[in-house]
Parts: sequence; C-alpha cells; structure tokens
Amino acid sequence: MYAESLDLSVGASQAQASLAGLACDPAHSRGRRHPEPPAPTRNAYQRDRDRIVHSTAFRRLVYKTQVFLNHEGDLFRTRLTHSLEVAQLGRSIARALGLNEDLVEAVALAHDLGHTPFGHAGQDALNDCMAGHGGFEHNLQSLRVVDQLEERYPAFDGLNLSFETREGVLKHCSRANAERLELTEPGGVGRRFIERSQPSLEAQLCNLADAIAYNAHDIDDGVRSGLISTDQLLQVELFAHYHQQTLAEHPGLTDKPRRLLYETIRRMLSDQVYDVIDTTRQAVAQAGVRTLAQARQAGPLVSFSPQMKSRSAELKKFLFAQLYRHPQVMQTTRQAQQVVHELFAAYVAQPAEMPSDFAASDDLHRSVADYIAGMTDRFALREHERLTGRKLL
Repeated sequence: MYAESLDLSVGASQAQASLAGLACDPAHSRGRRHPEPPAPTRNAYQRDRDRIVHSTAFRRLVYKTQVFLNHEGDLFRTRLTHSLEVAQLGRSIARALGLNEDLVEAVALAHDLGHTPFGHAGQDALNDCMAGHGGFEHNLQSLRVVDQLEERYPAFDGLNLSFETREGVLKHCSRANAERLELTEPGGVGRRFIERSQPSLEAQLCNLADAIAYNAHDIDDGVRSGLISTDQLLQVELFAHYHQQTLAEHPGLTDKPRRLLYETIRRMLSDQVYDVIDTTRQAVAQAGVRTLAQARQAGPLVSFSPQMKSRSAELKKFLFAQLYRHPQVMQTTRQAQQVVHELFAAYVAQPAEMPSDFAASDDLHRSVADYIAGMTDRFALREHERLTGRKLL
C-alpha cells in the first residue's frame, strides 16, 4: 500500500556522500558468536536476513496479533505484515541516507520475533507470570529466539546472526537484564545499556520506522474495524493536515472514503519519512561525527524534527486512548491475558504437557515463558481449550 508513495531518489546521492561513512559495513562486522566462513555470494547482513526469513519464528508471525486477533478479519495487520512494512520504510530511509539497507532489513524483519501471542496483552500477562523469575521483555525474547531458541544448525543453537543485527534486535533492555547479558557476553549487545551509548544508525532507524509504521497502519485497521472514525481522527493535527490537503486537491474523494483515507495515510507517511531524512542529516552535521564509533558516542541521531515528534506523539496518544483502550479491544485483552495466565499455570504444574525439550529444562519458569511466547494466537487458544476444557475468544 505504501511502497510506491515513497520516492526518495531526490537528494539520495548527497545523503550517501554525507552519511555513508557512518553506515555499518558488513566487511567490518564485529562478527558472529560462533565463527563461520563468509558466504560466497552474500554479505554478512544479507545472510542474516535470509536466516531470519527462513526461521520458524518468522513464519509464526503471520498468526500473531498486532492489534486485532487473526480471526477478527482477513485484512488486519499481523506481526508479519507489520514487520514487512517496517522493513519497507526502513530500507527507503536507509537508501536516502546512505546507510546499510541490508542491515536495516534484517533488523526490521527480526525485531518482533520474540513477541507473544495476543500482542501487548500477551506480553503483559507473561511478564506478570514471570514476576520473581526474571520478568519478560519481548525485545530480550527476540534476542533469545535468534541466539538460542531457533534450532536449525548442527553446530550451534539459534541463528548465529552478526553482532550488528543482534544489537538492532535488542532495542530496549532493562539494566538488570543488560548486566546479565554482559556476564555471558562481555562487551556484547548488552554493554550499551550499561554505558548509555547508542546503537548503530541502522538500529536507530529501525526503531523509528517501527513507530511510523504502526501509527499509520493502526489508523487504517482502526477505521476498517469501525472502532475509530475519520471524524475522530480529524481532531489529531497530523492526520487532519493531510486529510485537508488531500481533499483540496481531490474534492471528488468525499464520496470515496477508503481512497481518501489511503491517500491521507500515504501523504502522512511520506512527509514523516522526509522529515526523518532531513532531521537526521542536520543532526549528524551538527554533531560533527564522521565515523560509526563517534556516532555511537553521540546522542540519538536518527529522529523526527521537534514539530513532527510532537504531532506523532499526539497521534500515538489518540490511538492509545481511542483504539488500544477501546472497550471492545479491552474485552479481548482481558480474555487473552486470562489465556496466557492459565496456560502458564498449567505448564508449571504439569511440565510434561509441553514438548520434552521444554519440559526437561533446568529453569522451568523460563522454559514455560519461552514455549508460550513462541505460540501463535490460534495455537495458544487450542492449547488452552485442551488443558482447561474452556473456550475463550
């Protein structure tokens, strides 16, 4: 829906000239945890992307909730389609800035691999269940998936991705978990959360592309569901501006509300992308950084302008209040959390109900969390019905 709207060729050569020195270079990657010979036809980040796309966890994303459960409609976003949209936006911005597109794509496709069934409802419930056992962070879980839980290779667990991809996957991490990571991997992906330094510009870009994507597609899904209306959205400055702009150029769209909505979102997305490109160029110039090492020690460099940041925050606040906390969504949320809580209790009480490799773990609670987090929405519901005899959602 959005790919054709982002023509970023204008100024791309100038951007590459100014930021290419700050991009991650696969030829100078910090490498993999388990050394491997290079691939003959792919660089390190292309290889990471391919491993992610072929992983079991990636395929499961097609049946994991973004906002609406999979069975609620065929056209609502899932974690998979969301990840694809983040990758598209991220690559477009990276190309204009001269950053590494392959790394951006790999991070974007992997960033939600650790997300639970039922979206944030499942994540919050699993964190409650893990209170006293280390808690649950979905970004850390995504790292666990690519480092440990995928089982595809004879010589090591996980996907053995490059450092830079793993760094981008772990976009948030508590201090306590960062310190635990540091114990097992000194100077690794947890170090920056202790030192308060920055990840690569590619990782920063993916973080922002994630927010741009879900704000836009949650508008689309929210209106499609009937839970929010265009009239409500016109109270939000970011949406209202492009809605009015679209009608001024295409007054005939008053009779074609879907096309009007799509065009409004398209314009909103495009201007946010251009804003990020321009603001990032300015931030890099002002910081005076010329190398990736210098960029890591500077403040965040990939960002919106203050005006766009404010408008985006207003939209996010609106979606939180009017869509994510809509009574219908909250009813589903409560039931989804009940499913997760009851699944967790059932597996802790009867580990043999899980596959043997999970049941035999020395850390039962973490193993149960890993098993549940890997479930799709529909598998979690089937398991819940099997173990409790009750059908929810």
